[in-house]
Amino acid sequence: MGHLITVATCSLNQWALDFEGNLQRILASIRIAKEKGATLRVGPELEITGYGCMDHFLEGDTGLHSWEVLAEILKSEDARDIVCDIGMPITHKNVIYNCRVIIHNQKILLIRPKMWMANDGNYRELRWFTPWMKHRQVEDHYLPRLIHAVTGQTKVPFGDAVVSTIDTCIGIELCEELFTPASPHILMGLDGVEIFTNSSGSHHELRKLYRRIELMKEATMKLGGIYLYANQQGCDGDRLYYDGCAMIVVNGRVVAQGSQFSLQDVEVVAATIDIEDVRSHRATSSRSNQAAGAERYHRIEVEFALSGGKGDEIKDFSELVVGALPEVRYHRPEEEIALGPACWLWDYLRRSRTQGYFIPLSGGIDSCATSVIVYSMCRLVAEAARRGDQQVISDARRIAGEPEGSEYIPDDPREFANRVFHTCYMGTENSSPETRKRAKDLAQAIGSYHIDLNMDSLVTAIRNLFAYVTGVKPQFRVHGGSAAENLALQNIQARLRMVIAYLFAQLMPWVRGRQGGLLVLGSANVDESLRGYFTKYDCSSADINPIGAISKTDLKKFIAYARDAFDLPVLTEFLEAVPTAELEPITETYVQADEADMGMTYDELSVFGRLRKVEKCGPWSMFTKLVHEWGSFLSPPQVAEKVKHFFFEYARNRHKMTTLTPSYHAEQYSPDDNRYDLRPFLYPSRFPWQFKKIEEAAARWPDRSTVHAQEARDKQAIQ
Repeated sequence: MGHLITVATCSLNQWALDFEGNLQRILASIRIAKEKGATLRVGPELEITGYGCMDHFLEGDTGLHSWEVLAEILKSEDARDIVCDIGMPITHKNVIYNCRVIIHNQKILLIRPKMWMANDGNYRELRWFTPWMKHRQVEDHYLPRLIHAVTGQTKVPFGDAVVSTIDTCIGIELCEELFTPASPHILMGLDGVEIFTNSSGSHHELRKLYRRIELMKEATMKLGGIYLYANQQGCDGDRLYYDGCAMIVVNGRVVAQGSQFSLQDVEVVAATIDIEDVRSHRATSSRSNQAAGAERYHRIEVEFALSGGKGDEIKDFSELVVGALPEVRYHRPEEEIALGPACWLWDYLRRSRTQGYFIPLSGGIDSCATSVIVYSMCRLVAEAARRGDQQVISDARRIAGEPEGSEYIPDDPREFANRVFHTCYMGTENSSPETRKRAKDLAQAIGSYHIDLNMDSLVTAIRNLFAYVTGVKPQFRVHGGSAAENLALQNIQARLRMVIAYLFAQLMPWVRGRQGGLLVLGSANVDESLRGYFTKYDCSSADINPIGAISKTDLKKFIAYARDAFDLPVLTEFLEAVPTAELEPITETYVQADEADMGMTYDELSVFGRLRKVEKCGPWSMFTKLVHEWGSFLSPPQVAEKVKHFFFEYARNRHKMTTLTPSYHAEQYSPDDNRYDLRPFLYPSRFPWQFKKIEEAAARWPDRSTVHAQEARDKQAIQ
């Protein structure tokens, strides 16, 4: 046995601008790391402020309070005799940088600014931070007086350098830098760095974790080394859920992995590793030849060893990374939907200090999925309570309206759901007995406080008001009305549901003898938002929406999973039902159906959405791709009509995205107009130039379709 080093990384549920809470969670993680025997602790990106401060990073107060928190960490006995990697924003020569501060025994060893910024999708780091452009260079940073009073230091190294201890060398990498083609760990590893730290603010997306892990495995497989990955976990104030999963990777193998979804505020992952394993892994000719010519990094030396003094110490066998390792844990997408949005909802509920959630429960699959996610949240709360998680128990007591000194334990998810979750079926003459029954049965199965009402009197009053003022009475299409009348009458019902939802959400705690109010949940899925298949300011307008960036296809898979995993057989009825808005009268010859209304299937919408956003396709590029993908069952003119119809409907409904309810971000093709999918909301919706080019090509290109569309889809599903 050579030099044994115990290292620790963590996931922290930080909250933007919660300096006091963030400090306590940082100190708790350091204490736990030391209890595990670690001599190096790594935390998430910007952990002092919280990652999601956004334009608050431009405020001088944010920088001041960050230094104040760092001073408290430096003074703390918890931070002695351990090297800590702490994240905060720092202004150097009047430029704001996203930094890591390496500290040891009341001294700052190095301030390392981020060099490559995350600036696509949800990330806007270049709006607030400037990348450090002087690679492998170091300058003096003059410390504020409040830090000088603690450390006695006037200036410290600032820049792209590494930390050299007595027994090894540590290099710092920040989040996006792992994802860049020329990642810093490559040159650092060739210059002798053996331990890499990566502090991230990486949010959850369905199916994203695999890429993150593979990059770390690949980095250490080629280079050799120990890679410590820390990440924020939880909702820190907006649409994103940071999905933790702190881990330690050694020479291409994951040796320790934290949870991806958790209600824990602090989770520390540690491992004891023989540093000689890294050195033996690197003993190859090709690597040595490249390393011999590598450019040198400036080394910050510290008189401290991460390993024990003699090099022959014996540890408990269970602590060592030896032998067969457990497989990396990946959740299936339907499990991710069950867990990620549920954790996000819990953080939002407890941090908003409201008393629960309210949802209009229609009997359809979307509001059903949202309700089951809330039930999943209640299950996670009950599991944490049974484990004795005092923070979860304390939050649950406050939310449930328990008095001071209560000993209530929320260990039954259905009972807890009845306290914090309110569902309401808002029926009209167009509603069917089947949807009413499904809503009631689901509410009973998950334990929610359920209300069943009819709102026909309200709809009739609005309709009669219009007739009284104008002298004409609008009719539904099935009764001879025009398309404009038919749509207006549907929208009356939809928008009244939003008004009723907010009334009941505000007063139901009062009705039940409690104080406060409820948050209203929306339940429009990503495909309907993309197509604009919802009424602006209907009950899709809510406080938050846990499924707003999840496709209908994935939601169906989630419901099928939850039926078995949560023992909810009632969900079978939702899976078998035809999706319908139930806003038009039902006749013997007509029942309103979503896919017929939209003129496209939900599966087609998922394809359109992915090509538009992820593959960056305009109308022409989408057409040319789909002619090949769908060419076996659709002719070029048929593909052209589908593409044109999608872009026409997308463009004329894009204005609805400007008022879209804040949604949990889960899918790459989300049309969220807030900051993720930045596009105009007034389009030339008939796209004359693009559509003309498509029509000309469709007329020229041969028809190669040979099978029926459903047969082709069935073959794809089998494959």
